[in-house]
Amino acid sequence: MSSLSDQVIVFTGAGAGIGRSVVSRYINEGARVVAVDISSAVESLRDEFGDKVIPLVADVSTWEGNLAAANAATEAWGKIDVFVGNAGITDAARPLEDIPGDRLGAAFGELFGVNVLAPMLGVRACLDELIKSQGNVILTGSYASSNAGGGGALYTASKHAVLGLVKQLAYELAPDVRVNGVAPGVAPTRLKGTGSLGQAAADSVLDGTREALPLQEVSGVDAYNEVFTLLASRVGTAAMTGTMVSVDSGLSIRGIGKPGGRVRRDGDN
Repeated sequence: MSSLSDQVIVFTGAGAGIGRSVVSRYINEGARVVAVDISSAVESLRDEFGDKVIPLVADVSTWEGNLAAANAATEAWGKIDVFVGNAGITDAARPLEDIPGDRLGAAFGELFGVNVLAPMLGVRACLDELIKSQGNVILTGSYASSNAGGGGALYTASKHAVLGLVKQLAYELAPDVRVNGVAPGVAPTRLKGTGSLGQAAADSVLDGTREALPLQEVSGVDAYNEVFTLLASRVGTAAMTGTMVSVDSGLSIRGIGKPGGRVRRDGDN
């Protein structure tokens, strides 16, 4: 039996990158997925997976978008076992001093609306069904959930908030619903910027990133599939709740002189 056989999952931020890769893995593990994204690119999942997926174009920073996702799952399959809040945007590492004061409120509202409010709305929309199914929640954090320098002030604050949300919801919903998170480091994907700051989508991997990582490799988006699948399993992580799993290629333990103890640099003997 596949590890997610007969599971019904609502998954936001499913149109590209890590989200799309994990959705594909979930379906191959036996799950049925309502795949939500603000981009119509999510609709192509139906061509690949047929009636095992319901693509939904929606704004997850709104109650209506999240309620539509929850209703789609229950109307099609009668339950919800897992909610994955993966949608997120970036501030392109914009320092606070570079954001005009009269634009800060709008930028805060936009970024926190997607990165923090959206997962709260998603959990709330799915909550009654999650309690009935004794299910679980997975939220996507970041290296920036626990460290500075992984984004600008807005992004870092929002991802710290996601870590707090994982812990608080794990407390509030125990013992009925488990709540955990995944904190990626650097993934080869394009991140949507904050529109109120005039930012478009941008590549998340900058020149020199690979050499800065202790593992000396920028892993593909499929490198996160196993962790998300394990957390969604009713068996593999049955004793885990309130945990943010770091999957950051060692970024959080990077050294000052060189990224890892056995990393060779030009000029090393």
